[in-house]
Amino acid sequence: MHTTEDLEKHYVNRSNWLRAAILGANDGILSTASIIIGVAAANNTTSELVVLTGVAAIVAGALAMAAGEYVSVSSQADIEKSDLEREKWELENMPELELSELAKIYKKRGLDDELALEVAKQLTAHDALEAHARDELGINEITQAKPLEAALASGAAFIFGGALPLLVGFLAPLKDMVIAQYIAAMLFLIALGITAAKMGGSSVWKAVIRITFWGTIAMGITALIGSYFGVTP
Repeated sequence: MHTTEDLEKHYVNRSNWLRAAILGANDGILSTASIIIGVAAANNTTSELVVLTGVAAIVAGALAMAAGEYVSVSSQADIEKSDLEREKWELENMPELELSELAKIYKKRGLDDELALEVAKQLTAHDALEAHARDELGINEITQAKPLEAALASGAAFIFGGALPLLVGFLAPLKDMVIAQYIAAMLFLIALGITAAKMGGSSVWKAVIRITFWGTIAMGITALIGSYFGVTP
């Protein structure tokens, strides 16, 4: 039986860090396993080379993920800041036009002309910039870009994700490395997909099918490349 708290549970407040963490962990598992598979599929490789490759993949990947996430989300934050500054200027220099614009937004959402205008006036009196940021620009405290949070979540999650196939690289015999990495990576990715789906309140099956399909393609391609370029005459 659902309680009032269950019915009121929302997941959008997790969207920023959850997206970055899931992306980082997924890439950590998939890219590290794929690289190890590619190296293991080549001839004349060694267990030491497989492990060293995995370590290098984790270090480079985590730094790249964190840096890329920071730059990407910072760009989004800059755009949001620019839009807010422009909106602030418009509110100071053309308040009547902005009031009318806000009223039109509420009218499109189903309010009649009189009520839409009254709501716009009251929200403008309370905090005009907040009202326009939320209802005109779609910017609010929950969804606002947070570069450092996204970078840390992504980088840390990549390290965690990459450590799993690296552990398999330590434990599995070289002759069985490719199949061991594939099976382990699939299990890790499925577990990650289920966790992400439950935390985000979305379909578990869709997440599992998606992550399994693309993971198989990525690891299959790297295995073929490693086998092809690792063949000795």
